[in-house]
Amino acid sequence: MTDTKAMVPSTCWECSTRCGSLLTVESGRVTKILPNPDHPASRGAFCVKGLRGLPELTYHSDRLLKPLRRRGERGGGDWQEISWDEALDEITERFLETKETYGAPALAGAVSNAYYSRGAVVALLMRAFGSPNWMINQDLCGGCRAVSDKVTGLAIHNGEDIDNTNCALIVGRNPYAADPVQWQALKRAKERRAKIVTIDPARTPAADIADLWLRPRPGTDAAIAMAMINWLIDNDRVDHHFIAKWTSGFEALAERAADYPIDRAAEIADIPAEDIEKAAALYADGPSSFVSGHGIDAFSAGVQTFRAFHCLVAISGNLDRKGGNRRIKRPPDFTSYADILHKAEFRLPLEIEKQTIGADRFPLWAGPDGWQTACHNPTVIEAMLIGAPYPVRALYVSGVNIAVTYPDTPRTIAALKSLDFVVGAGHLMNPTLALCDIVLPKTTGLEEDEVSLEANGPCLSATQSAHAPLGDARSDFDIAAAVVDRLEANGYPEARTFFPWRTKRDFNRYLLGGGPVTLDSLMRKGFASFEFVYADFEKTGFKTPTGKIELYSTMLEEQGLDPLPAYVPVTRDSAPAETRSDYPLVLLTGARERSYHHSRFHEQEWAQKVSPDPWIQIHPETAADFGIGDKDWVEVEIAGGSGKCRLCADVTENILPGVLRTGMGWWRPEANAPDYGAFEININAATSYGGPWDPATGAADTRGVLCRMKRTEKPAP
Repeated sequence: MTDTKAMVPSTCWECSTRCGSLLTVESGRVTKILPNPDHPASRGAFCVKGLRGLPELTYHSDRLLKPLRRRGERGGGDWQEISWDEALDEITERFLETKETYGAPALAGAVSNAYYSRGAVVALLMRAFGSPNWMINQDLCGGCRAVSDKVTGLAIHNGEDIDNTNCALIVGRNPYAADPVQWQALKRAKERRAKIVTIDPARTPAADIADLWLRPRPGTDAAIAMAMINWLIDNDRVDHHFIAKWTSGFEALAERAADYPIDRAAEIADIPAEDIEKAAALYADGPSSFVSGHGIDAFSAGVQTFRAFHCLVAISGNLDRKGGNRRIKRPPDFTSYADILHKAEFRLPLEIEKQTIGADRFPLWAGPDGWQTACHNPTVIEAMLIGAPYPVRALYVSGVNIAVTYPDTPRTIAALKSLDFVVGAGHLMNPTLALCDIVLPKTTGLEEDEVSLEANGPCLSATQSAHAPLGDARSDFDIAAAVVDRLEANGYPEARTFFPWRTKRDFNRYLLGGGPVTLDSLMRKGFASFEFVYADFEKTGFKTPTGKIELYSTMLEEQGLDPLPAYVPVTRDSAPAETRSDYPLVLLTGARERSYHHSRFHEQEWAQKVSPDPWIQIHPETAADFGIGDKDWVEVEIAGGSGKCRLCADVTENILPGVLRTGMGWWRPEANAPDYGAFEININAATSYGGPWDPATGAADTRGVLCRMKRTEKPAP
């Protein structure tokens, strides 16, 4: 540690937006974080989670800084500090015991996704033990979008070119809370008089700045998209040249879209027909950019909903067009974290990959042909509890609080308690780590290096350590590398195949490959731009069986699924009359807020002051019908759900009558362990993870579900 002052260019990765940052380091501590205005992807955008959440997490008085071993019963809160050698030896030994007793697939990992290095690291560590099983949160956030993008062949995730667009079509997205880069770009677009069309049943800031706001009945967005497709075709507003050369299945799509005249879509969505027509006309004037969000993801018709909008992007000529949706490009020889999962040298034998839990039923999601090769989470929970399709008996959890973020909290916690051995890596004790046998202290985004691709730059970004890790904290990479060392020493030399790098720096150099960007230059500046060429389809091609954009998806057809997009009624519409009478309201979950990122930052005073209680939005008419006033507490139950949840009423016209809207991930660090209030104030205590599921991804219905509520008392602290 020195007394010098330095400025370190970095990138915040507290969420997937990844904004460029400038870290002021004094005497070995970050004293200030500022946005980097020169970063080509974020352009000076930033949010409070990076400005305050990250440093307060790093220097929090309760931060985990030593490995811990459980004493007494699981969840009892009695911990003993141990050395890293003790922890790593025990982890390796217990995992090998599980492998010998039940087989390698009895081991599983759990992490957020492969958008960060920790996702690839956890997946590779499981493969080093011979297991194909690892869980990600993306079935609840972004997974349906990704699978639709994959089977259609667009490759446009995070490629919204809002700064050059004439029309931003925002669907189920609240950039104000979820993405500061998008929000700043939308405000710039508004200033130069670009048109903004927002489709969302909730009134968000994106609705307030819109030139046209469509407020559909929850779960009906696909009908609107299909009607827009039909309008573009009927009015000859499609890109005939692009369609003829680069798409397959247009005639079939046109025939399907003809089933959705504007009047029918308006009736389905319960919005004025003229609004759908106006939205289609504004979008057709282009260039137009499709800006999508969580609101049309993570439910049993998520893929078909995204397919409708993705086909709209394709036929309108807005794919890889300035002001449209740019495709993901990368520097020569660059490897992303998700790429690693699919590279032949890091794959398990095919017969083992096919054993990935969920691969038999959802092969576009799980297993060898899956998007990130991850498991179907609800089936993994089932395997933990009843041993089908085979037992899962040991789990490594890193950087994800699954006891709170997975639906059906009681069942997830029961599954964790049922396991023979659970290891968790994190920063602060939480409901998931409290149920572990060993807890490992992890580095934060101020203490480790990361290399990432930003499609919206386009550029590469560097996250770099401002100082050495505090205490005994280690990165995900260093934890996995040390376990692989032990596997090799215990007679498993094949483990090194999946983890050939000895240091994180070696790993980062591998990602950059022999391309034009060196690690040293990237770290010096914090980012590196690279050449982007629009519409270079002859060079890049499309990763689909036909080599074209598939409006008619052969991959979906091969799985026995509808190859064309369609409106699929949400499950509540087919519920028996008795159920609809008992559960007369509709619940939307997953709403974002600026203070928290999923279950993170609840331990911080500033966040608690901004958002002290778990809220649920209720329209004044609905509140009056149920005798509920603003700031009253309500008890919510979901049809087919697992329990009840108590939330604080926010009576507002920002939501439709008969519809409730809330966030997720709530718990109270100050409450009693091991659940820390997760059974009482977390909406997932009431939701179901048991289906119906999207037929392509296995995503469960977590929005637009039937529910009921009644007034109750505020839960005890």
